[in-house]
Amino acid sequence: MTSKRFPQVFTVFRKNYKLVPLEVFGKDPYKTLISTLLSSRTKDFVTLNASKKLFKIAPNIKKLSQLSQLEIRNLIYPVGFYKTKAKQLKILPEKIIIDFEGKIPTDRKNLMSLPGVGRKTANLVLNRAFGKPAIAVDTHVHRITNLLGWVKTNTPEQTEKELERVLPKKYWRNINRLFVSIGQQYTSKKKLIDFFEKNGLLKKPQ
Repeated sequence: MTSKRFPQVFTVFRKNYKLVPLEVFGKDPYKTLISTLLSSRTKDFVTLNASKKLFKIAPNIKKLSQLSQLEIRNLIYPVGFYKTKAKQLKILPEKIIIDFEGKIPTDRKNLMSLPGVGRKTANLVLNRAFGKPAIAVDTHVHRITNLLGWVKTNTPEQTEKELERVLPKKYWRNINRLFVSIGQQYTSKKKLIDFFEKNGLLKKPQ
């Protein structure tokens, strides 16, 4: 386990951390859920702008439930798949109000019962909004953990399962935010490897 250098990697990544845009919504479960839903297949700065526009009109789940699908669509444009997401965001508040008394669920199973919410989104909400240990694997986490040799996987789903097996639980809460930040700063395989080597995070070939 020590060969994977978990403490060293997390220390270096913390020192080089730059704010991930969507973290501005902090521990607000509603805003975290909605912004994460909007972020799929969309650059963070586009998601951030769309989320701010939406939250100005609908700062909570009740206000969101009062908007029409067309209003939601216009507010979240140009996020990826904005028409589909507008449809989901029209249905979602009613389900939360009826099934969960207007409160964002605090467990993965119930979160994943909501329209448009997959495992990654559920894990991010658990992590960011509720401070629960959950590993949300996106392209950055998948790519970086494979480059570091922590996992040898082909898909984010496989990466999540393998990380749950090998990564000590104390690191689960911070892996997404730190790895996304590093992935956004070092956008190619070469840049990442150069960064790792500069900070002594990769084993030198014998």
